[in-house]
Amino acid sequence: MNIYETCPALENGQFLLRMVEMEDCDDLLRVYSDKNALPFFNSDNCDGDNFYYATRERMAKALDFWDLSYKNGWFVRLSIVDKAAPGVIGTIELCLRVSEDAFNHMGILRVDVRSDYEREDMLYDIVTLIAPHIYEMLGCDGIITKVPIYAVERMNAVQRAGFVKSDALLTGKTGYAYDGYWTMKKD
Repeated sequence: MNIYETCPALENGQFLLRMVEMEDCDDLLRVYSDKNALPFFNSDNCDGDNFYYATRERMAKALDFWDLSYKNGWFVRLSIVDKAAPGVIGTIELCLRVSEDAFNHMGILRVDVRSDYEREDMLYDIVTLIAPHIYEMLGCDGIITKVPIYAVERMNAVQRAGFVKSDALLTGKTGYAYDGYWTMKKD
């Protein structure tokens, strides 16, 4: 399965993951204007974008860019829908890393959620819903995800899901080295 040909929807008891839609704009504005969530977003190697969008217009521009990125095969953004709420409470970004560092040909998993969802149980349910499918969707043998040192709930969730802290640094486009990555290898 190539995720850029067919983007699947995945679900478990609490969450539905599906392609981001423009109709998600207002819900996603709550996510990306949440200053308490901002420190948990992974903006490494994103050309200076910190993913703080304080207006509906700025959020809509981001959605347009995410759609363009999907059409060009750069990355895909999935909306995370809380089926109990209901509503979009965040996004997942997936892409295949092509690099000269230790993370070459690994799938990048970025999980952005509202601050009230930055909890071990919620993050674990989201990560374990998507992670087993990333290998096939991106054609990779491993997954990396960023966990800042202060993100204790996130750290517990990814560790519980099977990720292991990496000592390797991710080398960005400008040569800057980023730390804080956790990896999971295909069984």
